[in-house]
Amino acid sequence: MEAAAPKILILYASYGEGHVQAARAIMDSLRRLGRCEVRLLDLMAESHPWLNGLTKFVYMQSFKTIPWLYGWVYNITREMQAKSAFGSVLHSFGMRQLAFTLEKEKPDLVIHTFPQLALPALRRKLGMKLPLVNVVTDFDLHGRWLHPDIDRYYVATEDIQQEAAQRGISLERIVATGIPIHASFYKRLADDTDPEDADVVDDYPIPLPDPGTTTLLIMAGAYGVMSGILDICRQLSRLPQLRLLIVCGRNPQLKAELDGLYADHPDIHIFGFIDYVPALMHASDMVITKPGGITLSESIASELPILVFKPVPGQELNNALYLEQKGAARIARNTQELIQHCVDLISNPSLAIGMKQSIEQLRKPHPADRIAEDILHQLVDKIPSIRTN
Repeated sequence: MEAAAPKILILYASYGEGHVQAARAIMDSLRRLGRCEVRLLDLMAESHPWLNGLTKFVYMQSFKTIPWLYGWVYNITREMQAKSAFGSVLHSFGMRQLAFTLEKEKPDLVIHTFPQLALPALRRKLGMKLPLVNVVTDFDLHGRWLHPDIDRYYVATEDIQQEAAQRGISLERIVATGIPIHASFYKRLADDTDPEDADVVDDYPIPLPDPGTTTLLIMAGAYGVMSGILDICRQLSRLPQLRLLIVCGRNPQLKAELDGLYADHPDIHIFGFIDYVPALMHASDMVITKPGGITLSESIASELPILVFKPVPGQELNNALYLEQKGAARIARNTQELIQHCVDLISNPSLAIGMKQSIEQLRKPHPADRIAEDILHQLVDKIPSIRTN
C-alpha cells in the first residue's frame, strides 16, 4: 500500500491579493514537487468573519484617505516583540479555528504567508511538534513576522536575512529565497529555446507594438486604487511612441472611465482583473505600480524597470525605498515627477539598462520551488514517503 502524502496547511489573509497569491504559488510547487496534500486557510475570515470584514474595510480606507496614519502605526510597531503584550494580542486571534482545523486536517507542517501567529502558543498548549514556517512577503521586515518559536523563515533578500538574524532569529533558520510568485513570470518570449514558452504573449489579447514604440505597463493595484491614475494616463497619452497597457484590477468604474476616454486611442489598451499579468509584463519595457511585495517581485522576475507612484507609508513605502536604494526602482511623489521618470527611461536607454542590471542582482529564480524544495527536505526524515520529482 502506498504511504499517505504529506499534508501541509497554508495560512493566509485576504488583505489585498499578495498573501493569497504567495500561498497559491507555494501550493502549486508543493503539489508538483512533493505530491503533497495542501489546504489554504484564510484564518481571520474563517475565525472572525465580522472583524475580518471590518479590518479589511479600515485597511483599504486607510490607503485611500489617511495613509499617514497607517504608516505611523506600521512604523511605531515595526520593532515589536512577539511576546510583548501588544504582540500577544495580535497573535491571539484564530486559536479556536486553528485548533479545530488541526484536529480535522492533521497537517505535517504549517506555512504562514501572513503574520498572524496564533500557532506557536497553540502548539505549546497542545504539546505538538508541528513544524511552523513563515514566508515574508515584503522587502521590509516588520516585527509581526518574527517569533522565536517559528522553525523556518523564507525571505526576499540577503539583507532581510541579516536583519532578521540581528533581531534575534538564528541565521540557520532563515533562507533568502525571494518572494514566491507564479512560475509563469519566469517564462521567456518567442526567442527562447523552449517552444512551450513561445506563445506566452500570442495566446492573450495583447496587440503587437509598432517598431520603435516603448510599452509601459500600469498596474493600478488589485482594487484599482492607485491615486491620480486618470491624470497620469492623460499626460502619458500625449507622449509619442509610447504604448500603454493599463490594468484596473477589481475596479470596474475605473475601467469604464478609461474605456470611455481612450476607446479610439490605438496605443492605449485597458484591462480589468485578469489572469495573464505575466504575459503583459513580458510584453512591456517598464512598469508603473503600487509597491506591494508580490507585484514588485513579479516585475523583478520579468526584468522590468520599476516606477513607483506616491507609495503609501508603511511596508509599501519601505519596499519602494529599498528597491530605489538598490537601483531597481524610481519613486515619484507627484505626477510631473512620474512623467519625467518615464521620459528619462524612454529617451535614455543606458538608464533602463542600468536599472535592469540592478534588477538582475535582486532576481531569484523560481522562489516558490526553492521554498517547496527546502520544506520537503526538512520533512523528509519525518515522512519517508515523500517523493520529489
